[in-house]
Parts: sequence; structure tokens; C-alpha cells
Amino acid sequence: MTGVLLDTHALVWLVNGDAHLSQRAQGRIVSASQVWVSAITPWEIGMLVATGRLALAKDVLEWVEDVLALPAIKLAALEPAIAVASTRLPGELHGDPADRIIAATARHLGVALVTEDEKLLAYGAAGHLDVVSAL
Repeated sequence: MTGVLLDTHALVWLVNGDAHLSQRAQGRIVSASQVWVSAITPWEIGMLVATGRLALAKDVLEWVEDVLALPAIKLAALEPAIAVASTRLPGELHGDPADRIIAATARHLGVALVTEDEKLLAYGAAGHLDVVSAL
């Protein structure tokens, strides 16, 4: 079994029991040796809440802390190697810094990224990243 890194929306869907997360993606997550979350994900969740694109049942910081306290979830630090690698990704990937950091984190850890982001899925289809469709 190998680990997986959850894109921000995949983490939210998993924790909230959202039906958007496919059975295949759920199976990959459950069978993973480690379930990772990028250090940029709490920032992305905070931004989604701040802009009204995501509503949570509790304060965003409390939600994030509760999720990161789950024994199955591990936070991947934003190490200098990941930060620099996000600027040197092979192939073509859009300039969204959060997506670049998430992609670089998955590559650094050597794990599959669970995502529904079309650009990240295409990046994986081009052979630059192991991806699992969240849908």
C-alpha cells in the first residue's frame, strides 16, 4: 500500500462525508498506508471560508485543528525542497501557487494526489504526477 495526498476539496469531501468523493477514491484513501494533507491546505480552506465559497459547521481554525488531530491524517510540512520544487515542476502546470505546492508535495512524498482539479488531472495524465480522480 502506498500513501495519498488529499487535494483541499478531497479533504473537505472526505471529512464531511460528501457524496462527490467516488467509491474508487474512497477505497484508495482507506487502503493508503498514510493519508497526507499539504501545509497549504489549511490556508486554502481559510480562504474558501473567508470568500464565502465554503461554509463549515464550526470556526475554520477549529475545523482544521480537529481534522489534523485525526489519527489517519498527517500534515506534510512545507519544506524548502517542496517550496523550490513547486517553481521547477516539469511540463506545463498553471501558475496557481497552492496547486503547484500541492503537486510538488505529492511528488516529494512519492504519493498519489486525490483531486478533481482538471488541470492537476491533466498534469497527471501527462506523466508528471500520480493522480487519482476524486469523482
